[in-house]
Amino acid sequence: MSYRELYQPAHTMIGKGCLNQIPRYIDRLSAQKALIVTDEGLMKIGTAKKVTDVLEHAGKSYAVYTGVKPNPTVSIVNEAKSVYDRENCDYLIGIGGGSPLDVAKAVSILAKNGGNIEDYNGLDKSKRTGAPLIAVNTTAGTGSEVTRAYVVTDEVKKSKMLMVDANCLSYLAVNDPELMVDMPPALTAATGMDALTHAIEAYVAKSHFPFTDGIALEAIALVGKSLEKAYQDGHNIEARTDMCWAEYMAGLAFSNAGLGMVHAMAHQLGGFYNTPHGVANAILLTHVMRYNTSACKKRYADIAKALGIDTSRMTADQAANAAIAYIEGMARRLKIPKLSETAFKPGDVLTLSLHALEDTGMPENPKEATVVDVQKVFMDAYYAK
Repeated sequence: MSYRELYQPAHTMIGKGCLNQIPRYIDRLSAQKALIVTDEGLMKIGTAKKVTDVLEHAGKSYAVYTGVKPNPTVSIVNEAKSVYDRENCDYLIGIGGGSPLDVAKAVSILAKNGGNIEDYNGLDKSKRTGAPLIAVNTTAGTGSEVTRAYVVTDEVKKSKMLMVDANCLSYLAVNDPELMVDMPPALTAATGMDALTHAIEAYVAKSHFPFTDGIALEAIALVGKSLEKAYQDGHNIEARTDMCWAEYMAGLAFSNAGLGMVHAMAHQLGGFYNTPHGVANAILLTHVMRYNTSACKKRYADIAKALGIDTSRMTADQAANAAIAYIEGMARRLKIPKLSETAFKPGDVLTLSLHALEDTGMPENPKEATVVDVQKVFMDAYYAK
């Protein structure tokens, strides 16, 4: 490719208190009524109310859909779309992490393109820009507010569909760390490791280029500096803000460069067992890195340096191994479970591996993989101590 096209939201706000500026962006849309897409948990703890309070103060009309669950399904998307239609909405506000924002993106695409969400599985399958979406992120990991990707589980096939489509990009992405201070430590850990995986996969993806390289490395450095601080003290606004920047840059990096084998495999754990996406990535990350090292050890050495490791006297192999060891240690400190502690069944490994090879993320992996290779990585993760 002789040129690059960058994909990013039309507008972005990052920082404490930026939530209050949403109404002025709505005014620019000349839109009449929003469908808020979120989940019951965020309603119960008052996170979503912080957004609706801003809307009500500004006199903005909205309806609410709270049926989103982790690893959202086709049925959930269809249900949300029915509410959008019934309430005569003309734009969306997604509030949450990856699951609510992915559902909001799916409804956005269906609202302007019609058909079934299964029709859009793959790369750039829609013809028209979706309904305007304001994506209010409440976690620091998924990057869904910035990316041109969304994931929906086909509950019939027990597989995750990965849609990569510029027509789903947010009109406005919002990252206010004050929405994240009450995130439980386990969710902070999982979403933070998700952000780290995004950045690492983007940095070594076949389609990486200078823009994605720079923001991916900075995202990695910020995760190394701030994730454990946010995990230990959720009200550390500086650490939360750093993680907002890290996950946003990581999302921007992979939205433009692509992902890889970690995500291709993690999507199968989510589709088959409903394993939380960030947890699945965190479990698989270092095992895929070991598999990939022969193809990108110099890039893994760069990652080690970004994590603060002194690599000045190391070979590329040593530095790559140091990066892997550092991430393994971080995962232990963040209490990330082992694959053997999840619902994973070794008897499913062939089916999982075949699906992973078909995943939209796999072509960007720096090292080609066979079904046997993928099976081995799954089982290495399963038997890991």
